[in-house]
Amino acid sequence: MPCMRIDEHWLVSARACLSPHYNQRPDSEDVSLLVIHNISLPPGQFDGPYIEQFFQGRLDPDTHPYFAEITALRVSAHLLIRRDGSVIQFVPFNARAWHAGASCFNGRQQCNDFSIGIELEGTDTLPYTEQQYQSLAAVTQTLMQYYPAITRDRITGHQHIAPGRKTDPGEAFDWKKLHSLLGIDE
Repeated sequence: MPCMRIDEHWLVSARACLSPHYNQRPDSEDVSLLVIHNISLPPGQFDGPYIEQFFQGRLDPDTHPYFAEITALRVSAHLLIRRDGSVIQFVPFNARAWHAGASCFNGRQQCNDFSIGIELEGTDTLPYTEQQYQSLAAVTQTLMQYYPAITRDRITGHQHIAPGRKTDPGEAFDWKKLHSLLGIDE
């Protein structure tokens, strides 16, 4: 797995693409959960500029009918992992990205306050790519080293912290594969 490094809460190997949709955490030292999501814009389509535009508040509602429904939303994630495994960072890890919404992990509400959100370019039902799993595993290992409160038991999906409201990363996400790449026993 490639060696990655974090400097000043930015993943050095990621392309930086700052989002305005973030603010300060209640405690900038409290980074203790990793939440995995998926996104595709338009839904089910990959490789366009629209996810970046969405996270930056620059999505043109006239480009696609679906965009008119979501253009006013203020959403971001810390990272996006594209289908080819490339990584884009939108928010520094010590800041609160707006990715989880109403959420709860182990009885603690408002997961944005203490989590890092990683979006995989994909859908709940289409398989993710090998490059995405490799990048996700490398990023996760790096985050676990830099933020030791993120342990193997504190890696979860959006569907697990917002059940009934969210379904991602979905049935297509292979948790066993990720755990194997991380060296986590089932």
